Amino acid sequence: MVAAVVWSLDTIKIIPEFLYDAPEQTWDLFQRMWPFDWAYYPKAVQGALIETIHMATLGTLLALVIAVPVALLGARNITPVPALNWLATAVFVASRSVNSLIWALLFVAVFGPGPLAGTLAIAFRSIGFVGKLLSEALEEAQPGPIEALSALGAPFRHLLLKGYWPQVEPGFWGIVLLRWDINIRESSVLGLVGAGGIGMALDAAMSNLYWDQAGLILAIILVVVLVIETVTTKIRRRII
Repeated sequence: MVAAVVWSLDTIKIIPEFLYDAPEQTWDLFQRMWPFDWAYYPKAVQGALIETIHMATLGTLLALVIAVPVALLGARNITPVPALNWLATAVFVASRSVNSLIWALLFVAVFGPGPLAGTLAIAFRSIGFVGKLLSEALEEAQPGPIEALSALGAPFRHLLLKGYWPQVEPGFWGIVLLRWDINIRESSVLGLVGAGGIGMALDAAMSNLYWDQAGLILAIILVVVLVIETVTTKIRRRII
């Protein structure tokens, strides 16, 4: 462990001179940010904030549309076909292995800058998270109700809706709310690579050295994230 730390410190080339004046530079940056430029909020921040929430919401919904069928393929007690199970696992891994910023860069290159690229980046990043957790929840479902329905000759759709769904429903909505909460945070920074949302306003303010505007945007992002996390946590507790 010591050897790894020493090797890492040597590789990243930390310059001690930059560390010495870091507190002074940080304090100077905060002084530039305060007081906030509140007049900038209705001009550029409010619309970008609403766009960010829309990106996170639509991205989460699109991820659900794709993740639920893949989760059914990944659940071995529902789809006892190893090749399909492996295919679903590959989709989950591919989705979770690529960071949302990388997805955003890819879709910006394909569709151009804007909220469409951000929405697709959020969706493709969320497929692995939602699909894997839902697939595991399906595999942990109690077999008793499924066997009883099968013995009565219930078709496959009834097995899903009456046997599996009641068991995984609380966990499913908990997964959805948690992922939406995460997507709000991730969509806040996708604008730094041109994928729409409040990140684009933050990038413009920082590029132009308008630190009072950048401070306002950072404060708003922090407040929105705290509010949404509080609300979703309370809802998840009621559901689960």
